[in-house]
Amino acid sequence: MTPGGTGSDTLTRPSPVPLRQDDGTGTGIGIGIGEGTALYVGAVLGGGLLALPALAARVAGPASLIAWAVIVLLCVPVASAFTALGTRYPDGGGIATFVTKAFGRRAATPVGWSFYFTVPVANCCASYIGGEYVAGALGGGRATAMVSAAVILVVAYVGNWFGLRMSGRMQLAMVGLLMLVLLTAVFTALPQTRAENLEPFAPHGWLAVGGAITLLFYSFAGWEAVTHLSGEFSDPRRQLPRITALSVGVVAVVYLGLAFACVGVLGPAMNGSAVPLTMLMQRGIGDATQAVTVTVAILLSFGTVNAFAASGARLGAALGRDGGLPKWFAKGGAAGEVPRRSLAVLAAIATLVMLVLSVAPVGVDSLMSAASVLFVTVYVAGLAAAVRLLRRMSAAWCGAVIGLIALVGSLTFFRYFLLLPVLLVALAEMFRLIQRSRAVERTTP
Repeated sequence: MTPGGTGSDTLTRPSPVPLRQDDGTGTGIGIGIGEGTALYVGAVLGGGLLALPALAARVAGPASLIAWAVIVLLCVPVASAFTALGTRYPDGGGIATFVTKAFGRRAATPVGWSFYFTVPVANCCASYIGGEYVAGALGGGRATAMVSAAVILVVAYVGNWFGLRMSGRMQLAMVGLLMLVLLTAVFTALPQTRAENLEPFAPHGWLAVGGAITLLFYSFAGWEAVTHLSGEFSDPRRQLPRITALSVGVVAVVYLGLAFACVGVLGPAMNGSAVPLTMLMQRGIGDATQAVTVTVAILLSFGTVNAFAASGARLGAALGRDGGLPKWFAKGGAAGEVPRRSLAVLAAIATLVMLVLSVAPVGVDSLMSAASVLFVTVYVAGLAAAVRLLRRMSAAWCGAVIGLIALVGSLTFFRYFLLLPVLLVALAEMFRLIQRSRAVERTTP
């Protein structure tokens, strides 16, 4: 199918997905279900989980639990739609590739830019939240938090420099330990839940739930990450649905369990805290709190940075290949290769963001909202592509329609942050016009 086309053959008979050569271990040269699930869960849970229960409760009180439930419910149709697209069109471009197939290359460039240039901002935010937990345990204040965040970023980007198999194995081990610690914290603290901590349920009014949702979209981001890695799986058509089902289940249990435990156990004492998970663990496991919370903070933050660095680097290479970025970015973008040039650009941008954070009074909640509005814009474009490309009335198509309606409605809560996607669209269009002008100059005698 040519870009922008939607021929019926594509709708009913997607191109066969070639299997990656088996290495004799049963998992193939590409990443397997365990590594893929770990990358997926790490991308979705992320460092934001460390701070979001307190931030959402500050905005909406106990009614923030409704916002968490909405986010979890949205995970199902959105994840199923992206999985369906990933199995049909496995490519490092992810959503940008889907938008190209549905609406043409001109529409895909700003979508690709929105994800690519948000990745280093989101990664800095996730790593800094983890750094705050380290600072809370070790002391040293903001300086310790910044140094810890920098270490998390360096380890994740270096791991990806040596290839996805290396970063995938690191993620698998870390996510397994992370699940054990998080679930232990939740279930040991839950018996201390107090009904009075849920009253008044909506102290700031019901509209405040919408404000909490805009923050929580930071935790919603990540379901598109595996679409950028789909070409790296040994058998994406078989693996991606399993990975998605496993990931949705894990994410739902952790999100809802941790949010309810924080609100029900901690109550108003959590408001304004930068380390609500530390407070929760103090109630549940006592003396071992500091060591455990630092471990969890590092694992959560690293999981986000690692997964988004991997998917963002591959997106940058795909954009270079397709003309959405300079051709220089394309090197290393083929399946099994390492897109080091694209990865280096992401690392450079992350370094600049960290330098800004070190001198400017920018709040983490503002960074989260900025990243969230760009992620939601990308999701809207991806789901619109799914509505056009997937077979009508299939389960994945219905999920795409539901998710698209919900996400378009959520954009109204972002207010002035909506200027960010508008700015990126303008910059992407400016880049396209410059590229076209240069192409005309090269072909003109």
